[in-house]
Amino acid sequence: MTNYIWGLLAESLPTFQAAAAGGASGGLDVWSLVWHAGLVVQFVLFTLILFSVLTWAVIISKYRVIRAAQGQDQEFQEVFWHAGSLSAAYGQTKHLEMSPQAVVFRLGYGELGKVMRAQAGEGGDTSLVAKGVIENLQRSLNRGMAAESTRLGRAVTFLATCANTAPFIGLFGTVWGIMDSFRSIGATGAANLATVAPGIAEALVATATGLFAAIPAVVFYNHFNRRIQVLEAEMASFTQDFLNLVERDLMRRQGPAPAAETAHPGQAGRQGS
Repeated sequence: MTNYIWGLLAESLPTFQAAAAGGASGGLDVWSLVWHAGLVVQFVLFTLILFSVLTWAVIISKYRVIRAAQGQDQEFQEVFWHAGSLSAAYGQTKHLEMSPQAVVFRLGYGELGKVMRAQAGEGGDTSLVAKGVIENLQRSLNRGMAAESTRLGRAVTFLATCANTAPFIGLFGTVWGIMDSFRSIGATGAANLATVAPGIAEALVATATGLFAAIPAVVFYNHFNRRIQVLEAEMASFTQDFLNLVERDLMRRQGPAPAAETAHPGQAGRQGS
């Protein structure tokens, strides 16, 4: 049995030497393989490279957006809870355009002023006025949170699409490359390494390119999703704090004066605690 195996290796040695010589001379160079590949494999590789470029563009863009959102949220919290009033907090946070909490607050503050002025003009039961203010403010804040969640998650779904489809596109290129190898065997009538190596190499290049596009997409899709969930949870927590602040101020006033002008976030937060 051992002699038989050694005999097969001896017979195959010239073929391996020829294949190695071809590889050393550039016959199996990656760029050469891509250049001489069939149109189908070239189209697959072009698609996967395009996916990879777009994936990294999305990754860099979303990293900057989410990092800016987290940093400005922290700055907003510091400003908001140390401001003398809601109007002061509004003025001091206008520059925080990337902070989800600041955007939601400014939207809610604007709605609060409109509702308070409208309710004050109508008069009526102060308890009903307060209830109407809170309901309108709640709807406005919910719209703001939905808009910010959409903004934060924009283009992240592309990473999921790339992660799911790129390996299958690469697999298609792999299958096509193997089919080319079998066609070469059928055309030459010789099943040796020199015949099948180019097609197999094309197939492996397609597989590697698909994985190169998919792996970063999977990693950063999960990473961004976790960070966005944290931002959304903090945004929802601030929204509840803001509603509680306004509700306590309305209960304290029991009058039509606009709470948006005089409420003290820091003081109200300390009283609530």
